Amino acid sequence: MAINLTDAAADRARSFILSHSSAVGLRLGVKVVGCSGYAYVVDLADAVHDDDTVFESKGVKVVVSEKSLPIVDGTEIDFTREGLNEGFAYSNPNAKNMCGCGESFGV
Repeated sequence: MAINLTDAAADRARSFILSHSSAVGLRLGVKVVGCSGYAYVVDLADAVHDDDTVFESKGVKVVVSEKSLPIVDGTEIDFTREGLNEGFAYSNPNAKNMCGCGESFGV
């Protein structure tokens, strides 16, 4: 089991974490949405719960709930910039299809 960050994603995550004194890491999860089934949810983790798994990648703690772990296990997170748009990008070996708009995926 693993969640990995690229250098760019780790740098971006560190800047978010350092700007929030209560943050212990980055929380990665999914929510049911869209036409394909799931969408990624990334936020700052203020705590680690009993049902969480914590991964460390490039010095950044990535916290994943037990419910989301089977869906995101093995994901690599990158941070990309294209023109005025920037954000995290996901390479998930469990994703079998993507929505045409790129907002959701199915497993």
